Amino acid sequence: MTAFRRVESPRRIEDAIYSEIIEAGDGWMRDLEAGEVLRIVDLEGNQAVDTLFFDADRPEDHYSAVATVAGQGNVYLTAGSVLRAESGKELLRIVADTCGRHDTLGGSCSAQSNTVRYAHEKLSMHNCRDTFMLQLARRGGPYAKRDLAPNVNFFMNVPVTPEGGLEFADGVSHPGAYVELQAACRTTVLISNCPQLNNPCNAYNPTPVRVLIWSE
Repeated sequence: MTAFRRVESPRRIEDAIYSEIIEAGDGWMRDLEAGEVLRIVDLEGNQAVDTLFFDADRPEDHYSAVATVAGQGNVYLTAGSVLRAESGKELLRIVADTCGRHDTLGGSCSAQSNTVRYAHEKLSMHNCRDTFMLQLARRGGPYAKRDLAPNVNFFMNVPVTPEGGLEFADGVSHPGAYVELQAACRTTVLISNCPQLNNPCNAYNPTPVRVLIWSE
């Protein structure tokens, strides 16, 4: 079940066609054309980047953790993993990864989960689900709350216990670690750079990440 596969990228930052910093707690949404490569960089290490993907031409066909896990026979994402939509269609493939392992079971934090896991007083805390909803509202079009499926948590460490439960543990990332994904089709990327302060996924100190895009 455990998978660590680290692969360096041949791409140079100066050749990227797009670069942006996403501050801790902020969101980002953009379309990738088929063949384009997205790099997400964990600038300071131990940051969780909650991410969803959609077929840009059929937004109802969103990322599926179930199809992805079943297709590769592994609950973790790493270099070589194919990220699949509900239809089974390939959306993206991880082509480089210097972290080595990413979660796709833990889901995103929300106001409700913060109160259940931690305390009722956490209800008003900033959370990834609200960030996702804000980005979808800004985008407009066909996207709605129903499109928020179980997501990928890049750089996040969520071990599966022998009993089949999940634990939120210290990250396995490091400053400058990155993951690169190449789009197999026109793919919409939705990111919430997690603001979580209640568990170790962000070392209790959420930090910025960087996104870059190459045209290939």
